[in-house]
Amino acid sequence: MLTGKQRSYLKAMANNLDPIFQIGKNGVTENFIKQVDEALEVREIIKIKVLNNSFLDAKEIASELAEKTNAEFVQSIGSKFVLYRESKENKKILLP
Repeated sequence: MLTGKQRSYLKAMANNLDPIFQIGKNGVTENFIKQVDEALEVREIIKIKVLNNSFLDAKEIASELAEKTNAEFVQSIGSKFVLYRESKENKKILLP
């Protein structure tokens, strides 16, 4: 569980990130979950965009993905959201 200070720190980091995944009309598949899981292990923090042709809500998808990948939901702005998970082997981000 992230504290408010840690969440603010991660939000500031995510501000400069570009989305590395997009969710379209197919929604969240097992393969997509696997890719997000691998990306979280390498990068620790990722931004994902929900496309207009998807009828899913960004916050709903974010909470589903966070649950399935054991990640932390950081924030959701419009159609984009940010997830964070501490890496087991490639730790880069030191939280305050």
